[in-house]
Formats: sequence, structure tokens, C-alpha cells
Amino acid sequence: MALENDLRIELLACCPRVYPSTAPYGTKTPYVTWQHAGGDSLRWQDNTAASKRMPLIQVNVWADSVLQAFTLIQQIEERLCLAAAFTAEVQGEPVPSFDDGSDIEGYIQTFKVLGDR
Repeated sequence: MALENDLRIELLACCPRVYPSTAPYGTKTPYVTWQHAGGDSLRWQDNTAASKRMPLIQVNVWADSVLQAFTLIQQIEERLCLAAAFTAEVQGEPVPSFDDGSDIEGYIQTFKVLGDR
């Protein structure tokens, strides 16, 4: 879980509220959630695990306005792509999203991340 700990540190530098998968009900905005979305399993020819992992990580940003959410996802993209603890590669532009159960706005973006196992 070293990669996940390093990711959390980088996300916390952009937003003080960061949660894996989902945030608790009533969380103050803005906040960030993230989750695994597949990726490449790195194993050697003898089928032993490599010292690195390369998951796809989906980052979800939630805020009171579309502009606030977009600004935050741009900050996160810049931060993750410049991180020293791992290598992150953007897998596409941010996609707008919304929460059916509330009035909050969001953006989702996926990154291929290479980091310590």
C-alpha cells in the first residue's frame, strides 16, 4: 500500500478532505475521493511480483460549483504528474460529473500510476 499512501499525501496537499472510494455522508466540500480502476499487473517471468505496481487510479473531485471542481482537478493533475514518490500519466481530460443525491458538482480524471508495491 506504499503507492496509496504516497497518493494520499499528494492529494492532501491539494485538498484537506481526501477519502478512498467514498466520502462520509455530509462531508463539507470541496473534497476528493479516489479508487482503483484496473491497470497493469507487474509480474516477472517466473510469476513473482515486481517491486512496483501500475494501477489506474480514478480521482473524483466534488465541489459547490463546476468552476471550483475543475480548478481543483487541474491542481491535482499538475501535482500528481510532478510527484517525486511515483510516476503519474494522465489517461485523458477531466470528465464532468454530478451527485444525484445533492447539489454538488464534480470532475473525474484517471491516471496510470507507477509506484512502490
